[in-house]
Amino acid sequence: MKKSVLAFAVVLVMMVSCKKEAKEEVVMPTVQDEMPVEESAVMECYSAIIKKDTISLNLTVKDSSLEQGELHYNFFEKDKNQGTLTGTFKGDTLFADYTFMSEGKSSVREVVFLKKGNIFIEGYGDVEEKDGKTVFKDKKKLFFDSKIVLSKTDCK
Repeated sequence: MKKSVLAFAVVLVMMVSCKKEAKEEVVMPTVQDEMPVEESAVMECYSAIIKKDTISLNLTVKDSSLEQGELHYNFFEKDKNQGTLTGTFKGDTLFADYTFMSEGKSSVREVVFLKKGNIFIEGYGDVEEKDGKTVFKDKKKLFFDSKIVLSKTDCK
């Protein structure tokens, strides 16, 4: 009897030790999974109508940086100013150089816009001429008092 109990115990131990363990499925990441997701460029358009004046701002933004921009001022009974923007976002503020044609002459001036939700507020302050460009004297003293507020619109 001792031999049969001992044989039973040996068989039981062998059965337990021979039991197949469940294989855990290992998912290997693909090269595509490991690559960072690149944000695609998004076009945003804004405009303001102030009495008989119209201002429009069109931006192409990628990874929170300005890829391309256009700014148009159409002031009633005055020459139009229309041109391109090159610049950068610093937090919620766009600092850019506005290169435009007015009265047949190309000019460059610094512009600044504060973004709040779906609007941009144009900033202003004291300016000076520096290296053929109109720039703000002191960027710490800019005003954003809602004189020119551009609201988000559908791009045309």
